[in-house]
Amino acid sequence: MADTVTPAVADPAGPGSTPRERTGWYFYDWANSAFQTTVITVFLGPFLTTVTELAAGCELGADSCDGAVYPLGVKVAAGSFYPYLISLSVFLTVFVLPVIGAIADRSAHKKRLLAAAAFTGAGATIAFAFVTGERYLLGGALFLVANISFGAAVVVYNSFLPQLGGPDERDGISSRGWAIGYLGGGLLLALNLVAVTMLSEEGNAQRTLDLARWSIVSAGVWWAAFTLVPLRWLREHPTAAALQAGGNVLTDGFRQLGRTLRELKTYPLTLFFLLAFLVFNDGIQTVITLASQYGTEELRLDQSTLIVTILLVQFLAFGGALALGALAKRIGAWKTVLLSLVLWTGVIIAAFRLPAEAPVPFMILGGCIGLVLGGSQALSRSLFSQLIPAGKEGEYYGFYEISDKGTSWLGPLAFGLVFQLTSSYRVGLVSLLIFFVVGFALLAAVPMRRAIIAAGNTPPRVL
Repeated sequence: MADTVTPAVADPAGPGSTPRERTGWYFYDWANSAFQTTVITVFLGPFLTTVTELAAGCELGADSCDGAVYPLGVKVAAGSFYPYLISLSVFLTVFVLPVIGAIADRSAHKKRLLAAAAFTGAGATIAFAFVTGERYLLGGALFLVANISFGAAVVVYNSFLPQLGGPDERDGISSRGWAIGYLGGGLLLALNLVAVTMLSEEGNAQRTLDLARWSIVSAGVWWAAFTLVPLRWLREHPTAAALQAGGNVLTDGFRQLGRTLRELKTYPLTLFFLLAFLVFNDGIQTVITLASQYGTEELRLDQSTLIVTILLVQFLAFGGALALGALAKRIGAWKTVLLSLVLWTGVIIAAFRLPAEAPVPFMILGGCIGLVLGGSQALSRSLFSQLIPAGKEGEYYGFYEISDKGTSWLGPLAFGLVFQLTSSYRVGLVSLLIFFVVGFALLAAVPMRRAIIAAGNTPPRVL
């Protein structure tokens, strides 16, 4: 699989971007969304929580568990282990992802970095086949590897976006990528829904646990297989720095990251936007990540209800991402994202008031989430691409990815702490409101046109 290297150009959008190349880029969203949807959103939370509860001495299938586990000698409530694990994985990505981005900017072979990160994450996901019995520590370690690798791959993947289109095209390109990702994630989830429905046995909790494990494994296989498409169709667009780089790319990447960190104060408005994104997207990712745990533990909904709801979210999110992308053409991406944050605040309030053991209201709320989910994230990604100095896409997306797909840390940490103190998932959910309120206020304060010009880029016609 030979890389096709095009000459470096001053315009980061770069002439030579073809429909085939863009389609290859979209297909990585199709590939990795299986991990986001099947693993993070649906199966891993309930699966790993159940395995942790077994290690804490609770009975399989019990309605509640007050037991605790002691990883590294620290007492952790079984129900808090997974949220804490998410926070730990994101804490580690703070150190890993910016370095990956710096290396990507210094490398003339970004596709190789994409392949290494994606196949490492997919391999760790497939290895969940061995997480049986009370092996919660093995499950936790595999999740850390998979989630960090997932983030690293997305950093490299996102860094291709400015090379695929100009300022007025990126909202549409980003929205189509997210939309196609929802279709891919939804399709695998539909297949898992069929398997769970056909193979589950009422009252057989072990069978349900086994089906969840193999559904997680299937996401790793899907992720690895479809990553071959972007590796084939994407082309390399190395920066001038990458073409001139000599010596060791790893050490050069670290040195370049150090220079970028010292120069960050040169772009204060870019940093301000990034801060706003880290706050509100942390809330979004926490809702996505912990929705299935909230549904099973607090609302006492069965696995099939959760899968149907998430499947509904996936397919509505396909239309929602395209619809908000179209709205952004009329009123601008910035205003559209602000509107979506108002809707997210309403989602949290509605989720707090959901009755237990009532699947229909849960599904309706899931539909509402689907309509705003993809658009708010896709447009944030394209907005940020306008604020990155040319040639530093990987580095800046490394910082951005700290709270992008599947990664959040303050939200799960707050959720886990509140649950440990109150034993109430509902109270934990309310703690997430602050992320949307503060995130809205911060984003509303960003002068987008001035920020884009300050980064040396040309603003789109409508912001």
